[in-house]
Amino acid sequence: MARRETVKKAEELVEMAMGGNDASHDPSHVWRVRDLALSLAEEEGLSSKTDSMEIVELAALLHDIGDYKYLRDPSEEKVVEDFLEEEGIEDNKKQKILAIIKGMGFKEEIAGLSKVDYSPEFGVVQDADRLDAIGAIGIARCFTFGGSKKRALHNPAIRPRTSLSKEAYMNKEEQTTVNHFHEKLLKIKDMMKTKAGQRRAEKRHKFMEEFLKEFYDEWDQKA
Repeated sequence: MARRETVKKAEELVEMAMGGNDASHDPSHVWRVRDLALSLAEEEGLSSKTDSMEIVELAALLHDIGDYKYLRDPSEEKVVEDFLEEEGIEDNKKQKILAIIKGMGFKEEIAGLSKVDYSPEFGVVQDADRLDAIGAIGIARCFTFGGSKKRALHNPAIRPRTSLSKEAYMNKEEQTTVNHFHEKLLKIKDMMKTKAGQRRAEKRHKFMEEFLKEFYDEWDQKA
């Protein structure tokens, strides 16, 4: 009962903190990631571990609160930590949830996080978030976010960047939306941490490749 109450309050926090975001990072994104994470956790054999499932669900629900892309006030960075404190989450669980949230971003992996050990809970939450970034929904989210930033759809004169550092990845001022596929989204399939995530990523990756082929053909008036 206590877990369900905490989950309900976490859902309310998501609605309050993210309800005004564009549709690429709104509450619906969080609900999809939570459902994907719990599904992956079951496939990875975590469903018999109550603590693991609680960590997975809360980390998935809270993972985008205080996202640097939407940060309005530095105090928002502590919202999740304060919430877990107020809910009386055991310190061990709290630290695991915070570690997942802090380390699961693409920019963190660029900075070298992928070279360290990660927990099964980390793997399923990160994979769930990344699955929602690819495939049909990933394409829709990519163009939604690019549109919100008034980025060009495509400019053949602007080439995708290679060998990105964390700082370069975060600086997208002169980038196009289509370049984001090459700089991040097409790399995700090979960065999945779980077998369950890898299986699901294959289909979504293929869909993106087909989409980009059609996009370029239409752009060049070949289709």
